[in-house]
Amino acid sequence: MDKDHGQDERLILVTGATGYIGGRLLQAFEQQGRRIRCLVRRPEYLQGRVGPRTSLIKGDAFERDSLMRALNGVHTAYYLIHALAGRGSFEENDRMAAQQFAGAARESGVRRIIYLGGLGRGDELSHHLASRQEVGAILRDSGITTIEFRASIVIGSGSLSFEMVRALVQRLPVMTTPRWVRSLAQPIAIEDVIAYLTGALDVAVETSAVFEIGGADRVSYEGIMREYARIRGLRRLIIPVALLSPGLSSLWLALVTPLYFRVGRRLIEGVRNETTVHDNTALKVFSIRPRGIREAIRRALVNEDREFAMTRWSDALPVRSLEHHFGGVRFGSRLIDTRETVLACSPEEAFRQIHCVGGPHGWYTYDWLWSLRGFIDQLLGGVGHRRGRPSPRCLRQGDHVDFWRVEALESGKMLRLFAEMKMPGRAWLQFEVRPAPGGAALRQTALFDPVGIAGLMYWYGLYPLHMIIFRGMLAGLARAAENGASGARP
Repeated sequence: MDKDHGQDERLILVTGATGYIGGRLLQAFEQQGRRIRCLVRRPEYLQGRVGPRTSLIKGDAFERDSLMRALNGVHTAYYLIHALAGRGSFEENDRMAAQQFAGAARESGVRRIIYLGGLGRGDELSHHLASRQEVGAILRDSGITTIEFRASIVIGSGSLSFEMVRALVQRLPVMTTPRWVRSLAQPIAIEDVIAYLTGALDVAVETSAVFEIGGADRVSYEGIMREYARIRGLRRLIIPVALLSPGLSSLWLALVTPLYFRVGRRLIEGVRNETTVHDNTALKVFSIRPRGIREAIRRALVNEDREFAMTRWSDALPVRSLEHHFGGVRFGSRLIDTRETVLACSPEEAFRQIHCVGGPHGWYTYDWLWSLRGFIDQLLGGVGHRRGRPSPRCLRQGDHVDFWRVEALESGKMLRLFAEMKMPGRAWLQFEVRPAPGGAALRQTALFDPVGIAGLMYWYGLYPLHMIIFRGMLAGLARAAENGASGARP
């Protein structure tokens, strides 16, 4: 294997770089200093977000000309294309795309293809799993050395299977489930999948090979749901029902998790197949020792928190998110109320007022309601409203502000508070300031990560009151900042 990735000049093609697996693989390679090319339908999604050693080519697997441009000079190509979310026959689309790609790769002199497919054995595989394995066979038949990984459920924040589990467990205290949710799987953490994919770049193989990969535990979908509920502190009753066929189950999924319905209904058909590792060759060839289900879920939640904390809402949320709808907007599992205004003052003056929030200075609106919320929190055994803040004019990361804690602080730009009051979930209040024509743009964002149905009821039940409070707070901050700029101190 290459010891110095930074000096490795082999050109690597990553397809599906805007997808879940491909995006994380691209990040891993950029951290290694690899030379990358991405074939993407919409380069604008990645423009400005990739490193100097990554280039973008617009196209897809159905366009031969763009394939040839993308594959020119490539040593190793990662095939991470899947038509599951598309319309029409996904099997036929997958077949045609794989055939096009295999032919173009052969003509371009590609030395190695690496592909991620699905686990499953037997003559009665679901259409989804059968198609995944057919694609692997097409790539191997190209004559190019092909490494195919077959994985079960991928556990990671943002993965389809994990998000479906999360949505079901969060929203349904009681679930009637078909027997087939007890079919065994071998879930694998996204970090371990990426480790296998990057390791395959340098692994010594003489011919094409298929590696079955899975986590340390064999567990069913029901087991995953129970483990997620246990980690999140939720009590869930799961009742097996014999009459729910995969078809009926997909309709039920449409009611509970409509966001994932189109793709999820096809995945559900494959749940009846056992997706466990029967060949442990991967453990002998690679030094990777995959995590168990509990650690995989915990890491998914931790990684989600880290990515969430790094998000700049002024960039991440589209303009249409500012058009308020009841309940705000969703960002992953979080519920968000965001609003913005432009001030006739400098960004520095706007942030000076943000720096004074809470404590004796108050919350710029309805201070009696904030005090009442603190009193209720004390009755529930929480920290209450009496802590104030260490300094009336200065904040540092880690400081307490009434029943909040300063989680992040970028001087002059951003303040994020984490709620320490009792509630069925986790809450943040974030303020951002940036220059704008004529002054400064101030964005205020309330974020909530609900736990179970109680968390959803809490958010939506209090949303009318929160809407009044947050609107008033933003207006109060704006007045204070503009008065401060004109010399009239509040």
